[in-house]
Amino acid sequence: MVIDGGIDGERLRQHAPQAVQALGEEGMLGIDAIAETYWQLHRQPRSAWTQETELRPFKESF
Repeated sequence: MVIDGGIDGERLRQHAPQAVQALGEEGMLGIDAIAETYWQLHRQPRSAWTQETELRPFKESF
């Protein structure tokens, strides 16, 4: 699992509030969304196996 982005949690909000503000809405990864993706990975069917999952914020440009 590759997590490529800031995680919207208490630690980032306390230690880097300017970064949180700059990222804005949908600029960070939600903790519950990360957990849900891990759960889906755990439950994936063996007939459609993934080797890597990359998580990025919706707002991130490529």
